Amino acid sequence: MSNHDEITVSVVKFTAKPFLILRAFDPATGKTTHRSSKTTKRSEAAKLAGLWEEELRNGVVQASNVTWSAFREKYEDEVLASLAPTTDLKAQGRLNALEKYLKPIRLRDITGERLSYFQMKLRESGLAEATIKGHLVGIMAALRWAVKIGWLHKAPEVSLPQRAKGSSVMKGRPITGEEFDRLLAAVPKVVGERAAPSWQYYLRGLWLSGLRLSESLQLTWDNDAKLRVDLQPGSHPMFVIPGALQKSNRDQLLPMSPEFAEFLESTPATRRTGYVFDPIARRKCGPRLGHHRVSRLIGRIGEKAGVKVKTDTDGTVKYASAHDLRRSFGERWASRVMPQVLKELMRHESIDTTMRYYVGRNAQVTAAVLWDAHKAAATSGKPGNLDFSNGFGNGTTSRGQSTDTENTKKRGRF
Repeated sequence: MSNHDEITVSVVKFTAKPFLILRAFDPATGKTTHRSSKTTKRSEAAKLAGLWEEELRNGVVQASNVTWSAFREKYEDEVLASLAPTTDLKAQGRLNALEKYLKPIRLRDITGERLSYFQMKLRESGLAEATIKGHLVGIMAALRWAVKIGWLHKAPEVSLPQRAKGSSVMKGRPITGEEFDRLLAAVPKVVGERAAPSWQYYLRGLWLSGLRLSESLQLTWDNDAKLRVDLQPGSHPMFVIPGALQKSNRDQLLPMSPEFAEFLESTPATRRTGYVFDPIARRKCGPRLGHHRVSRLIGRIGEKAGVKVKTDTDGTVKYASAHDLRRSFGERWASRVMPQVLKELMRHESIDTTMRYYVGRNAQVTAAVLWDAHKAAATSGKPGNLDFSNGFGNGTTSRGQSTDTENTKKRGRF
């Protein structure tokens, strides 16, 4: 460590103070700290300054001089290793991105200014604002842990990206039933006739299940070490997440939509082994298709079908993807169940995500529900005199009592 990186303590005299003052300067933070020497003798104050300087250098300075590689190794061993594999992988990806753009040597090289530059580079690479925010939140969590163990004096301050006013929350949109039919019809044009049935089966599964692409490719019929389905008679069909994939190390049951359960039950019992979905390439050879390959092929199917889900301001067109099928699932169920149920069905970590993306998002869908209810009431014969106590708007109470104006007059409240 060079001298200009070291904490220094000097002796100064303030006119308004009776004793000499010890002044410490930390170049890592740019902060100056003062302490009274409790003496007027410069020789004694100088000795105290030396002792304080040694104390500071052996503590904060050594910690702030930790290398980035040493910190990352410790963070991986003591924090990330205890997380679920998918969470660990996501955190590793964020740290890799940080190293790619900032190339830190020491832990304290990660400053607020450098993180601002990091944001800019991520944005230039085409990442969505929500993804950039996720990167920064994860990195800040790592830096706060460094402060907690005394390896960093203070976590840098950074402004998280905010969605621009009027911009879309979703990067795509739910697709319609007609558009989904076009996707199925376009499958042979992209993967060929031989592979088409496995891909059409896969797309139907995504449409009916609401599974994320990564989840769908890991879903099994009978592997207790992976995400699997539970179609045991006498109970509702469920997804089972094994404890090895969970932070809690406990198996977890998650609800499955009835339509997806019926779809799975159409598969003969003798074929319910291995992976539920195994889309193949044109020629069935080589290893199983990976996440990125499958994602690209679905994007090509969306493009071939002409299903556009978003057009950016620069004219770039985004075609239907696997996640747009998940969005369609969420959109359909949003009008059928309460938000808390939808949260469980979509497997969101927070109800805020459910509310932001699906509940009340589409005013036209809400309006359609209202008008359907109005038409149903109108056909009952008394559209202008609805009763909300029984939820049917039929002009009567739940006990069949009239709610017309004559009864109101009799009660003297007309």
